[in-house]
Amino acid sequence: MAFLRSYFLKGCLAATLASFFLLSCQESNTDNLLSDFFLDRDTPETIEVPASFTEDSARLLGHQVDSIFKVLQKKRGFNGTVLVTKYDKVIYKGAFGYADFGRKDTLTTETAFQLASVSKQFTAMAVMMLQEQGELSYEDSVQQYIPDFPYKGITIRQLLTHRSGLPNYTYFSDKLWPDRKEPITNQDVLNLMVLHQPKIHYKPDTHFEYSNTGYSVLASIVEKVADMPFEVYMQKYIFKPLDMKNTFMYSKDFMVLSGKIATGYTMGKRKRSHDYLDSVLGDKGMYSTIEDLHKWDQALYTQKLVKWKTLEEAFAGSRTEKKKAEDYGFGWRIREIESGDTAVYHGGLWHGFNTYLLRNKKDHSSLIVLSNLTNGSLNYLKDVRKVLYPAQPKQLTASKNTNPDKTATARL
Repeated sequence: MAFLRSYFLKGCLAATLASFFLLSCQESNTDNLLSDFFLDRDTPETIEVPASFTEDSARLLGHQVDSIFKVLQKKRGFNGTVLVTKYDKVIYKGAFGYADFGRKDTLTTETAFQLASVSKQFTAMAVMMLQEQGELSYEDSVQQYIPDFPYKGITIRQLLTHRSGLPNYTYFSDKLWPDRKEPITNQDVLNLMVLHQPKIHYKPDTHFEYSNTGYSVLASIVEKVADMPFEVYMQKYIFKPLDMKNTFMYSKDFMVLSGKIATGYTMGKRKRSHDYLDSVLGDKGMYSTIEDLHKWDQALYTQKLVKWKTLEEAFAGSRTEKKKAEDYGFGWRIREIESGDTAVYHGGLWHGFNTYLLRNKKDHSSLIVLSNLTNGSLNYLKDVRKVLYPAQPKQLTASKNTNPDKTATARL
């Protein structure tokens, strides 16, 4: 395909296409190449909208969601922003409370929040894009890109699916990093692992264990392969193409560069200041708004970033051991929701920020919630899901273990 583009630039379209079609008689993979060449990546995946979904029903659903969040704000102290879609239509969006309690700075739908572990799906997308371009393989070992990485036998796929067994850098850095006033980078995390070799938790690919370290290593691999800083790659190839204008990665200067950002608060509305771990990217470190995350959600119904076949693998799951209630793909948790549909989602919890993004492909719906007050209010999102995804009669007596929020937000 690279040679086609060079000929186009020289004005040789006719000759090139003639040569291309001549090769179709000789090469078995030409049909695939042609389909790639003529691929309209902006064309969205279509879905049949049922007659029951009308303006009135959408408005009613939006009112119900609004009522739930007003109750959550009053009784549970919810402070944040919300956006809900159904059949690709925004049926509700709102903002509750303050971006900064001290200044009484009111939240808006364009306020940016630290996404915490919701960042992981974007890191996974960067890896998927490079894989699709032939720049790396999921089965490549980490040593192919980081030669002095001390843990043998770990693949990119195992990093993506939390099957690497790597120890959590947020714990071992507390013991090994000499100055907590000095920000630690992804390269610093790698250096600590090379120098001190913290004990690995288990042999790679034996079972699932959630790993922030794995996603920080993935960000470093993206840097090596793309030959540019991770934050530059994300801005150039994901945020900008999707017009995510209020989305960015953490940096020392991000307060100046970004515009309106929420301040994180812990229980009791105690302001959480930035610390040395904030500067590690890939597992967290991304800031965005509900408006921009809606653009992201909609882009995943197109092939603008990667082909649908690539996305299907990301949503397929990876846990081969005894069946669990929840599976994990590439940066996405996977489980059955109240209606019986299979949804993909992720939550995040980090330094005063609590986040949640759920997508249901069956009805092209999403639930996006960003909070800058970690008071446990997002544990009640099951009330919203019950309205968006009502259980079928046969499921009303199903297992009580239907609330993914606690596992989603319990850790980064």
